[in-house]
Amino acid sequence: MQSVLIPRYEERSSPSPHTVYEIKVKANVRDWSVWRRYSEFDDLHNALKDATHEPPPAPLPPKHALSIFRSHSDPKLLEERRTALQTYLRAIVSSKDDKWRETFVFRQFLGIPIGKQGEFPQSGQFTLASWLDEHIDLQARIRDVRADINKRDALGDRGDTNAAHTSNVAAKKQLAGVISRLGNLATGLQEIAMAGMSEGELQRRTDMVARLRDDCEKLGKMVTVARQTARTGASGGPAARNMVPDSDREALIGVGASKPLGRVFGAAPKAKETEETRPLDDHGVLLLQEAKMQQQDAQASQLAAVLQRQRHVGEAISNELALQIEMLDDLANRVDETSGKIATTNRQMGRLR
Repeated sequence: MQSVLIPRYEERSSPSPHTVYEIKVKANVRDWSVWRRYSEFDDLHNALKDATHEPPPAPLPPKHALSIFRSHSDPKLLEERRTALQTYLRAIVSSKDDKWRETFVFRQFLGIPIGKQGEFPQSGQFTLASWLDEHIDLQARIRDVRADINKRDALGDRGDTNAAHTSNVAAKKQLAGVISRLGNLATGLQEIAMAGMSEGELQRRTDMVARLRDDCEKLGKMVTVARQTARTGASGGPAARNMVPDSDREALIGVGASKPLGRVFGAAPKAKETEETRPLDDHGVLLLQEAKMQQQDAQASQLAAVLQRQRHVGEAISNELALQIEMLDDLANRVDETSGKIATTNRQMGRLR
């Protein structure tokens, strides 16, 4: 994490009128934004004090600052609070003592992945609020992809082929990341629904995911058409060409063809296309594969940590059992010794009689 910025705030009316603040986090690999209310800042402040037994290095703006004479919509006071909240977060991030910023609550508050630094949020880390934040950020990323495509078209109209190609590559890279995160968003929605969610809210969020997928599919076709257009233009063909129909595409790659009579030794099975890979070209699939591998590495690291803890627990249990067995052996020896003394005493008592 390199920097934290609160550039603006918004007034929202649902479920009740309130103000939310946009927090932009810049990391080594990627940047993202989360939206938080002041009450969430207050909960964070109390959680940090409970976790570290010491208040953070900067004070949190008081609660009553915006409640005097119904001044909660005063732009001047809201701007003062925005500045104070930004100072509060920056003091934690830039503090020499990292005990506040390394806590789980602070990382969760900023949406920082719990696994490797700079990775996308995993599905199991979503809450009702963070899921919406991720959806808003994905919408912003899709707008960025559209902006790159518009820039590509403008550069192509001016005849700057190299710059247009660079913009198209940037659009494909961003689109690959969006598609990967969209899969996590859909999985996270299923996990949140299993934890408890109304049917209407589940349907609303399912529609939100479906709209994002439609946008990604359209953008994928746009970047693919641009690639095909560039190739045909370079070979002297027409400047623009529609995508190949699905029927011709299936005929070319052999989808739906009859299976071979026998198994070819050493031949790998054909990979099947998915909704994630369909709108991508070779470079986009490579980026998507790298993102998936990073996610798998993070999951493997978490699993290794769990197994390491299990190993320590097993070793502790083994040591405790060995100690208990040793104590039982010592107790058995003392019982035998005491039994011998009792037998000797009984013989002596018999002689006295």
